[in-house]
Amino acid sequence: MLYVKFNGENIPLDYDNVYCRCPICGREVSVDLSIFQGDEDFDICETELFCDKCSESHASKQI
Repeated sequence: MLYVKFNGENIPLDYDNVYCRCPICGREVSVDLSIFQGDEDFDICETELFCDKCSESHASKQI
């Protein structure tokens, strides 16, 4: 089990309590860590995830 320590408590990482901030707009994004399973290049400290709105905006600019 992975967990973080906060005020002396162990808080387990689970599918419903892992979040990050969108690097473009700062919105809170829920993270399902299972999407990284098997990704040998995954780095938990360097990973950034976009919110849906910024992801769609970025994808439309790539076309």
